[in-house]
Amino acid sequence: MAGSDDTAAGADAPAACASAWIDWPERTDPALYRVTLWPNRSLSRRGKHMVLAIMAVGLAIPLVPALGTPVFWGLLPFELGALGLLWLGFARNDADGRLTEELTLWRDEIRVERREPDGRVLRWQAIPYWVRLRLHEDARIEQYLTLKGGGREIELGAFLSPEERVSLKDEIERALAGLKP
Repeated sequence: MAGSDDTAAGADAPAACASAWIDWPERTDPALYRVTLWPNRSLSRRGKHMVLAIMAVGLAIPLVPALGTPVFWGLLPFELGALGLLWLGFARNDADGRLTEELTLWRDEIRVERREPDGRVLRWQAIPYWVRLRLHEDARIEQYLTLKGGGREIELGAFLSPEERVSLKDEIERALAGLKP
């Protein structure tokens, strides 16, 4: 789940995405709170290869007795199609896993940078004093977390589990409370 001081959610760090279309000045002063979030990657590259290999062997079992018969050629396209669809599903899952959100908090500014799987970068910033953090109990998505400020309301960590969003809300509230005199 989420944490402070550059800790992150997910199993492995996602691949870096190409750059931004909105420019904001880089800050050299240290952030009071920073968290990077990304979807959980529960299956490693090696695990995906193992699943594909096991699936290929399993699909080959009904083909062995049919070798040399017309039934073999009738089954082969469907089995190759099933294997291909599984591979495409893994490829799509990998692409979706490049999504990241980074929340950074300073005394005078809060920023959220969301890197989409297609490389787009969406940015939001506000003054922390005016930011409102809200956990929507009655939303379609359980424990839906939003940040409101700077004239907009944005979702945060929609890809996290409900428990992780509650924990993230608590962490951000503690960080925001630490700014108050």
